[in-house]
Amino acid sequence: MGTPAPGSSLNARRRARELRRTAEERVDVLVVGLGATGAGAALDAASRGLSVAAIDAHDLAFGTSRWSSKLVHGGLRYLARGQVDVAYESAAERGILLRTTAPHLVKAHPYVLPLTPAVSRRQAAMVAAGYRMGDALRGAARTPRRLLPGPTRLTAARTRTLAPVLSGDGLRGALLSWDGRLLDDARLVVAIARTAAARGARVLTRCRALRLSEAGADVRDELTGEEFTIRAGAVINATGAWAGSLDPQVRLRPSRGTHLVLSPGTLPGLIAGLHVPVPGESNRFALVLPQHDGRVYVGLTDEPVDGPVPDVPEAPEEDVRTLLEVLNGVLEAPVTREAVAGAYAGLRPLLAADGRTADLSRRHAVLSGGGVVTVVGGKLTTYRRMAEDAVDRAVSDRRLPGGRSRTKKIPLVGAGPQPSGVPMRLAERYGAEAQAVHELVKAHPEEVGLGITRGELLWSVLHEGALDEGDLLDRRTRIGLVERDRERALPATRDVLRGTPPA
Repeated sequence: MGTPAPGSSLNARRRARELRRTAEERVDVLVVGLGATGAGAALDAASRGLSVAAIDAHDLAFGTSRWSSKLVHGGLRYLARGQVDVAYESAAERGILLRTTAPHLVKAHPYVLPLTPAVSRRQAAMVAAGYRMGDALRGAARTPRRLLPGPTRLTAARTRTLAPVLSGDGLRGALLSWDGRLLDDARLVVAIARTAAARGARVLTRCRALRLSEAGADVRDELTGEEFTIRAGAVINATGAWAGSLDPQVRLRPSRGTHLVLSPGTLPGLIAGLHVPVPGESNRFALVLPQHDGRVYVGLTDEPVDGPVPDVPEAPEEDVRTLLEVLNGVLEAPVTREAVAGAYAGLRPLLAADGRTADLSRRHAVLSGGGVVTVVGGKLTTYRRMAEDAVDRAVSDRRLPGGRSRTKKIPLVGAGPQPSGVPMRLAERYGAEAQAVHELVKAHPEEVGLGITRGELLWSVLHEGALDEGDLLDRRTRIGLVERDRERALPATRDVLRGTPPA
C-alpha cells in the first residue's frame, strides 16, 4: 500500500483534518467498507440529511467492486432459476443507472451467443425465450428501447461481421442480446463516493475498523498506526466477503470469479461481446468483453473459496486453463497462453448454504444484531438498492431522524450534459467533468499507458482522493491489470505524486 508521496499531500492534509473531526464528534451513521455498496450507503444516508463517516482499510473499490465483469445486467440467470423478484430488481436498478444516476458510465452493449454445433436447437430456443423474458422485464422496469435495444436472431454472415474471430464451421448464426456495461467498475465506485462527499459524508481511506459495536467502532489509521474511536448512532458493515471478520453472526461462502486480460490485438475485429456456453452446463456462459483500450476480458469462473479471505485474491492457473478451453471452443484461431497478459479474481460475498457456489442465490441480505447492520450478498448492479435497504434498517433499528431514500433520483458526479469538443475517451470516462479534465490533459499531455495521460493522474490526485501509485494505477485507472504496463507507468506516476513537472 505504501505511504502517500509528497505530491498527494493535499489529500493527506484533508484526510488528517477529517480524521481529527471524526474522532472528536459523533456521527449519525458510520459505514465500514467503501466498495459500491458501502459508498452507496454513505450517499444514501448523507442524502437523507444524516451525518456520515465512511471508512475503508485500503482504498475506494479495493475489494470485490473492482474485480467484476463490468456488467450492469438484467439477471437472466435468475429468471432461469425462477427468481423473478431478483431478476426484476436487477432490471430496475440497471434502468436507474442507464437513465438517471450514471448514464455517462453505463451504456448498452451488444452480446452475441454463437449458435455452434455444440448448442442444440432446443437449447437455442430456451435461451431465445429467456432473452424475450428479459426484454419483458426491461419494459416492466420502464427502460426505453433507445437505451437498451431488444434481442434478435442473426445470420451466420452477420454474426461474423460482429465477431470475425468465431469459427465458421457449422455456425448457423447467433442470438443477439443487449445489456448494460461499465467502462470501469472502479470508476463507478469513485463517482458514488465523491457524490456522497459532496452531500457531506466524510470519506476516509486507510482507516481499518478493528471492532464494531452499537456505539461505533475502534479504528486504526493505517498510515500512522494511531488507534481511536469513531462514535456513531448506527454502524453499517458493508465489507462484503470480509463481513464475517467484523460480524460473527454472518456466515458467508465466498466464491472466486477469475477473469483473463488478453493483450490488444488478440481477438481482432471483435465488436460485440460474446456469451459462450460452458460445456456441460445448461445455464452458464463465459463472457468475452472487448475493451476500449484494445484489451479483451474473458470470464468468469465460479469456484468456492475456503479458509481465510485474502485482501487480493489470486487467479490460479487452473482457472486460466479452464477459461481458455471454453473460449477456444468457438474460435477460428485458438488463443494461446502467451496472449494472456494478465488475470484477476474477485470474491462474491455469498450467504452460506448447501450446494455449489454457482447455484447459490444472488439475493442480498440485511442482517442486524448487536447494534450493527450488515449487508451482504447481491451484486454490483444492485448496489444502490442494497445500500438503501441497509440504511432503512439502520434508521429503523436506531431510530435515526432520516427520511426515505432519495438515491433513485440523484445523478452521480459526471452525469449531466456532456461537453463538446473533448476527446471521446475523456467523455466516456469523466462525463460532464471531461472539459475540466481536458484542461489538465492539455497542460500535461504525456501518455502514461493505455492512452491515459499525466493530466488524468493529476486529476485523480486533486479530485478523486488518490494517495499513492496503487490508487492511481490499480483503481483510478486500470493500467495495473497487466504487470508490464504497470511497471512502465510507475516512473511517471511517481513523478505526478511528487509534483514533478512533466519533462
